[in-house]
Amino acid sequence: MYSSTIQKLIDLFSEFPTVGPRTASRFVFYLMKLSKEEVQDLISAISKLKGSVKICSSCFNPFEGEDKLCQICQNPSRDKSLLSIVANETDLTAIEKTKKYKGLYFILGGTVSALKKPDLEKLRIKELENLIKNRSEIQEIILAMNANTDGEATVLYLERFLKPSNKKITRLGRGLPMGGELEYADEETLKAAFEGRK
Repeated sequence: MYSSTIQKLIDLFSEFPTVGPRTASRFVFYLMKLSKEEVQDLISAISKLKGSVKICSSCFNPFEGEDKLCQICQNPSRDKSLLSIVANETDLTAIEKTKKYKGLYFILGGTVSALKKPDLEKLRIKELENLIKNRSEIQEIILAMNANTDGEATVLYLERFLKPSNKKITRLGRGLPMGGELEYADEETLKAAFEGRK
């Protein structure tokens, strides 16, 4: 049985994605071994994250700066006719690392597991609808989802949802193995997936 302070931190870390109680307790005991200065650095970094990082009003990518748009959305050399829909920020980062995709993004905010209604309510569907309505220059929408069951369910939902927009809807090619996640795919695999989209 841990003290209430330790248990409270374990409970907080356990709320992180993919972190269970065992990993959470490792985090807590790691923190206990740090010096006061190291703990203060961590507290300062978390505080700065909440204070200076903003969310882009167009694609929902986190960024630092005074503007409402992130550096990608502001970049005049990006191809505004291409919009890639990704589940989360790490997928956007993985695609950007390839340096092969020159269009814009939209971070959906998650995926749909077998179209469960609570999952749908968490996604930025209304914001996506508004973006597509207000951006007449978008010609192709790329559904860049993970090659797993949740990714596939999300692609199927989005294909139906986006059909009335009369835009070209494509999905990533077969470079990604079934069950694979964009975040962990190497740059060449992602490049092949974008080039082979259909």
